Amino acid sequence: MIRVMVVAASPVVRAGLSAVLTSNPQLTVVGSVSDLDALLGEVQLQPQVVLLDLSGNFQQSVWEKLLSMQEKQYSSPIMIIADVDSINLEVALRSGVRGILPDTSTESEIIAAVEAIAFGLIVLHPDAVELLPLKESMREKVTLTPMQTLTPREIEVLEMLGSGLGNKAIAKRLHISDHTVKFHVSSIFGKLGVSSRTEAVTVGVRLGLIML
Repeated sequence: MIRVMVVAASPVVRAGLSAVLTSNPQLTVVGSVSDLDALLGEVQLQPQVVLLDLSGNFQQSVWEKLLSMQEKQYSSPIMIIADVDSINLEVALRSGVRGILPDTSTESEIIAAVEAIAFGLIVLHPDAVELLPLKESMREKVTLTPMQTLTPREIEVLEMLGSGLGNKAIAKRLHISDHTVKFHVSSIFGKLGVSSRTEAVTVGVRLGLIML
């Protein structure tokens, strides 16, 4: 069960997001508060993901608060829902944000993103990715090996790909949604530099990540 805290200025939005999350049996809402200051007062609830709604209520000071929370070692990953055009993606990621979805996102997209973030992934909607300037200097930074970058969950999914299981079968075994499996598979492809399941399994075996 993934523990989620909802943060939204509007009581109606808080109730709506809580209802969306609790519609999935894998998620539980441990609390809901109106702002980040109130969130800090509920540290004892230990959410695995914080869902922060900034739609129609964006303030630049939110980044200062998030950075301050990091300095206070607030460790729960944060997913925001907002008008992505108003987001500075680089600043958001430095502030502890691990997921960004537009305020037009569907219920299934929100649920899938929360699940993915809980398992250690970073979730960015295509509209948000377009806002990130990809500098050549960023590409030249030291790249970790697949052994270092694949999470335990991704290795688990890779092993199941090696067994020939499809997304639905993997989702059933791991008790997660099909959307979350797709996030994992996409992440595996990107980290291993492959474009198909067969290639991913082949590279995984070659690197000693999995055994067939």
